[in-house]
Amino acid sequence: MIEENDKKIDPVCGMYLDDFPDLKKISHNGRDYLFCGEGCAKRFELKPEKFLGQPIIKIRSLRKHFGMGESKTDVLRSVDLNIWPGDFVAIIGASGSGKSTLLNMIGLLDWPNSGKIFIKGRDTENFGGEERALLRTKTFGFVFQQYNLIPWLSVYDNIVLPMIFSGENVKLKDEQIKRSIEQVGLTSRVTHRPYELSGGEQQRVALLRALANDPEIIIGDEPTGNLDSKTGNEILKMLIELNQTQGKTLIIVTHDADIAEQAEEVIVLKDGQIMRDQRIHQKIYAE
Repeated sequence: MIEENDKKIDPVCGMYLDDFPDLKKISHNGRDYLFCGEGCAKRFELKPEKFLGQPIIKIRSLRKHFGMGESKTDVLRSVDLNIWPGDFVAIIGASGSGKSTLLNMIGLLDWPNSGKIFIKGRDTENFGGEERALLRTKTFGFVFQQYNLIPWLSVYDNIVLPMIFSGENVKLKDEQIKRSIEQVGLTSRVTHRPYELSGGEQQRVALLRALANDPEIIIGDEPTGNLDSKTGNEILKMLIELNQTQGKTLIIVTHDADIAEQAEEVIVLKDGQIMRDQRIHQKIYAE
């Protein structure tokens, strides 16, 4: 247990624990820590020092609504969350539960109505548009279900777009870019436009674009949702390999239970709130 603003929180997932019964307790270095359940307790036992440091993303009391008055819809309702460097996190829940909205908040693509978002310890509340855009460009790589490629640009030009936005000298990294294109089997397609590519090829381009600025955090909103199972598994394998070999923090919104089962942390959203789902956590961390 760690205290913030006189409230007890789970040091792993960041959830407030005041209203939770049957908490899991672990003693470490003479201090007791409380956890929402077996999943977080198991993660702490494996690497306690990791979870006594600084989360790469910390969210507190986050709220988001759309509309006003009688048409107001609460999409996120007081969300509290920690995401740690190098984690593979799956965000799951029914349609309309707030998954994509939460992902947009994490990636600074939208503004909350209230609450705090900390990225690498920095409070983003007072960031202006330019500062938010720079942080997105340098820290995050985005992979979307719809690919979101620029239709009039070639494969190569789509990939280097984030580098141009951040002021990088593309010519200096030309050989590195071409190697990455070769690694995903797109060398023969480098001058093609998105409409000339298959869905899997377009998603590979989107993935290389997401990695162009060597981001610390990769965000995927149903990144395999428009792909057949074989191609989707290939894209997922690439993402997980980046997480495991390069330590990229990987955050994926998904409806796919198979993807969730491979994640280190599963965030379950229901009606805009994070739920404890012990069944999922216990399955993942069963020894």
